[in-house]
Amino acid sequence: MILRQLQQLIGGIYDVSVGHDVYDFLVTDRGRLPVCVRARVSEEDLVVADAGDAGEEAAISLYLDPGLLERLRQEDPMVRLHDGNVADYWKALEGVSHFLYLAWNAGHDRPVSILELELQAEIDKYVASYWLLRRQLPQRFPAELRRILFERTRVDPRLADGRDDLYREASRYAEKFCGRLEQSLRRAGGGPGNAVLTELRRFYRLTNARKVAHIERSAG
Repeated sequence: MILRQLQQLIGGIYDVSVGHDVYDFLVTDRGRLPVCVRARVSEEDLVVADAGDAGEEAAISLYLDPGLLERLRQEDPMVRLHDGNVADYWKALEGVSHFLYLAWNAGHDRPVSILELELQAEIDKYVASYWLLRRQLPQRFPAELRRILFERTRVDPRLADGRDDLYREASRYAEKFCGRLEQSLRRAGGGPGNAVLTELRRFYRLTNARKVAHIERSAG
């Protein structure tokens, strides 16, 4: 199943495990979501709700539109990622990225900001897509990937829920990070060597403030 494969792909890259299967948190019927988010038009939503009277626990639900999942079943990106399924692949991957990052940080008693969640998801889109494309076409460097992800993708105000600037900021920082990462991958001959993996895994574990500082310092 593709969501489990995405969880394994991202978890393997960053060497993180949460002991939970994303399918146990999957919702495909908007009617089962909290009333406050049912009217949204997005095909992917991570919903976090306070589950305890004292606010000590959080209930997580990952909503993915059944039509999106069906399209991915018919055009499986894990077999062949291409122009026709990459947008759907990124939507599903973003949801899994949010779920994994939030669950991993919750397991370490660390709060997560929305900016941090979106920044990591944008980076995960690039990294997981790069890994997948190299697995499918090992002799080819996917040079167009960063341009498609960061230059051709636009924030849809219908989906941003008034957070357009936050999404743009997350994308801007992610593009800077991935630009430097791409240079490292090229120097390594295209393969994700140990130095790249070490960098990615260290970055994943940084707090939001330290991530932003790291990107600014590296880009300078």
